Amino acid sequence: MAEAHQAVAFQFTVTPDGIDLQLCHEALRQIYLSGLHSWKKRFIRFKNGVMTGVYPGSPAGFMVVVVSYMSYNKYKQLDPSLGLIAKLGQHIPISQYMSTDNQRIIGGVLVGTGLWVTIIMIMRNVLKSLLSWHGWMYARHGSVSWSTHLWMLLVKVFSGRKPMLYSFQSSLPRLPVPTVKDTCKRYLESVRPLMDDEKYERMKGLTKDFERNLGPRLQWYLKLKSWWASNYVSDWWEEYIYLRGRGPIMVNSNYYAMDFLYVCPTPIQAARAGNAIHAIMLYRRKLDRAQIKPVPLCSAQWERMFNTTRVPGSETDTLQHINESKHIVVYHKGRFFKVWMFYDGRLLLPREIEQQMERILADKSEPLPGEEKLAALTAGDRTPWANARDTYFSRGKNKQCLDAIEKAAFFVTLDDTEQRYNPDNPVKCLDSYAKSLLHGKCYDRWFDKSFNLIVFKNGTMGLNAEHSWADAPIIGHLWEHVLYLDPINLGYTEEGHCCGVSHPNLPGPQRLQWDISAECQEIIQNSLTVATNLADDVDSHIFPFNDFGKGMIKKCRTSPDAFIQIALQLAHYRDKGKFCLTYEASMTRLFREGRTETVRSCTTETCAFVRSMIRDETAAEKHQNMYRLAMTGQGIDRHLFCLYVVSKYLGEDSPFLKEVLSEPWRLSTSQTPLQQIELFDLVKYPEYVSSGGGFGPVADDGYGVSYIIVGENLINFHISSKHSSPETDSHRFGSNIRKAMLDMLALFQLENKAK
Repeated sequence: MAEAHQAVAFQFTVTPDGIDLQLCHEALRQIYLSGLHSWKKRFIRFKNGVMTGVYPGSPAGFMVVVVSYMSYNKYKQLDPSLGLIAKLGQHIPISQYMSTDNQRIIGGVLVGTGLWVTIIMIMRNVLKSLLSWHGWMYARHGSVSWSTHLWMLLVKVFSGRKPMLYSFQSSLPRLPVPTVKDTCKRYLESVRPLMDDEKYERMKGLTKDFERNLGPRLQWYLKLKSWWASNYVSDWWEEYIYLRGRGPIMVNSNYYAMDFLYVCPTPIQAARAGNAIHAIMLYRRKLDRAQIKPVPLCSAQWERMFNTTRVPGSETDTLQHINESKHIVVYHKGRFFKVWMFYDGRLLLPREIEQQMERILADKSEPLPGEEKLAALTAGDRTPWANARDTYFSRGKNKQCLDAIEKAAFFVTLDDTEQRYNPDNPVKCLDSYAKSLLHGKCYDRWFDKSFNLIVFKNGTMGLNAEHSWADAPIIGHLWEHVLYLDPINLGYTEEGHCCGVSHPNLPGPQRLQWDISAECQEIIQNSLTVATNLADDVDSHIFPFNDFGKGMIKKCRTSPDAFIQIALQLAHYRDKGKFCLTYEASMTRLFREGRTETVRSCTTETCAFVRSMIRDETAAEKHQNMYRLAMTGQGIDRHLFCLYVVSKYLGEDSPFLKEVLSEPWRLSTSQTPLQQIELFDLVKYPEYVSSGGGFGPVADDGYGVSYIIVGENLINFHISSKHSSPETDSHRFGSNIRKAMLDMLALFQLENKAK
């Protein structure tokens, strides 16, 4: 194979005259270029670290301040430092060897530097104060107050000229710890519509007892942590909610993102993979250089997007992240291939990546024993995978192959099935598409990787992402970048291939060589059985709702998200004849290292609206207020979760916290935000609309609902539940959502108002 020859940097033979050393100049050249690329990357990271460290100042600002200060001192013959320059110059260790003028110059530089640092700290603290104000969130939907305009102007002024991705980190406020009294009060409000009088009075008693006795003690420890740590929630949330889970992460934790809904730019699998992989690598380069357009939100989650793997452990998993990875791993028909992304010191072009994918697709070799279904270990329970990893993959060639996967930039599957939206049979095709992205065959995705790119046989593609390292909007930002670059910027030839030409000397992919014993194969099969049972139980339903969209909802003078959430409550009540505890994800990235908070969407006002089915604007306003509280650090669930963690550390048993955290979320919802609206011109390219993404059901007898608002006239819903539950049916719930949306719009009587 070609890569076998290219991998040899030199050859030698032993002769009577000694050792004949034959250097391969091409291999040495590649080594030189690779080293040069690495040093360039290190320099860029160092430079970005300096720029971020002095933000909102800059090195150029340092020169301006110091030179201006020195010039003023020299030409005006005035010393604004009141003699400090001279004193500093005299106390420099080498001052006795310097002239008086040089002492003054050095002293002036030191004073100018101190002035520059002072200015930076003032600007940084002013910016932090500005970012701590959240009054802009409470403006009426569709209107912007003068105070918000002024706030936006001041943020822009104090943000500096060219902020980078991580520039705002040191200026973000810390997540505040709500008072125990406020959290308990809001909790009781959230469960009141879900309990009868007897149950509510019982819970009220537990709450009051906790608020008076154990709560303040736990709160003291939590306040102490909030003063010491950057965020009092995020590390515990990552560890106890994600990494300590011992069940399968497939379906239960991982989520997916879909391709364009109506179009596929090319039917050629290798070509689509070529453009997509190149676009992802371009995004990684922008990320390494911190060139992604920043907003005043926490960007910490971006750090582990690439070169990251969730490593299984017997009791808890860990996230393994490396700074540099120059390859990806591709799975096709049971074989694993290592593919280098750089050659001649540069990133491979789309046509060259397509060339590599073509070589993999053309490879007719059979999988080695146990290789085909190896990835099922990542789909089953975590402890058996951890034990198998230590026993069978900790040495020799198996360790080398596993390292290749775990240290890859990301994982790619060239799927041998076809998935696509079919207008003649939209329900069946989209349901199949969603299930394929969510779990596939349970052995053709490496679920531990930060994300998997899946490219199907007919050119359709999608993502499967691991959840512990970041939340969906982060991977969504990457996916928007890929969908934007792929058909419009990178493009394809008339035949459907990537633009450009193939490389005549490009080394081919390297097939990973495993040695999997019979005992290990049995463990793989056991994991596959667990994963298959879980996957077969998933009832997925995806439907595009195009009767109306946010354009029409805005005419009702209400928030599109609030409208949809109330519609979901109406649909659920019709579906099950009762209300349930509802989870709506909200981000807390307004604060340093913030992740998510829960909006408890099932409120007393919403239930009253559903029961009456008459116009009641207070229901939407209540939902918006709950959303604002969650975003501004005044949510309920993360605070209660952290109080529970503290109680376990102290060995204290709290009946209140135990009951609260055991309540099932039978309706779990999330909106997929379209973050880079400027990338998608739906007027010029109306067919290039995203399908959004989804996740598995959280409760065995509940629903998982994800939705994306696309343009003015389309909302895509992703619904999941379990076939094993007699209470749920994803298709029935989808019909109820559609009816609820239409019935709610009818209440506003927009046609009569227009007349």
